[in-house]
Amino acid sequence: MRATRTRPTGIERTFGDHEMIVTKTDPRGVITYANDVFLRVSAIPEDAAVGQPHSVIRHPDMPRAVFKLLWDVLGEEREIFAYVLNLAADGAHYWVLAHVTPSYDATGRVVGYHSNRRRPAPAAVAAISDLYARLRAAEARESHTPDAVAAGFQALRDILAERGMDYDELVWSLTNGSAR
Repeated sequence: MRATRTRPTGIERTFGDHEMIVTKTDPRGVITYANDVFLRVSAIPEDAAVGQPHSVIRHPDMPRAVFKLLWDVLGEEREIFAYVLNLAADGAHYWVLAHVTPSYDATGRVVGYHSNRRRPAPAAVAAISDLYARLRAAEARESHTPDAVAAGFQALRDILAERGMDYDELVWSLTNGSAR
């Protein structure tokens, strides 16, 4: 996977307020469609993106606990909104406010996932970056991946409990309370 070989450069990439990144995946998270904005921002040609796991753009600073939450919610056939830090193939990074929804066939069976991503407000990115740093710190204290994910997830639950909200409420408080 490209994300594990690509080293972050510290260069931030962005995209327009009017643009939307769109991808579709199969049920395992393998990319089946990527729009031109995704291809441009992630610096991945279409023939290299389609057929790859969506984790190909996973930034190493993105807490694993957030992906556990995402897959747990999707496993319940619910939509999720999440702030995500991604890593482009050239090492640049970019933040998105992702909306991920299950896609169904005519019989109601989940056949994949559809994700639309918009550019988040800088104030929301600053706020979520602080929270994600706390999750990464909890994950870093563990030497085994499953333990790290569990520690990060527990830290997320603790932080949300302190704030008296769930992750959806956190995302919307940052989204609605942040002006560009």
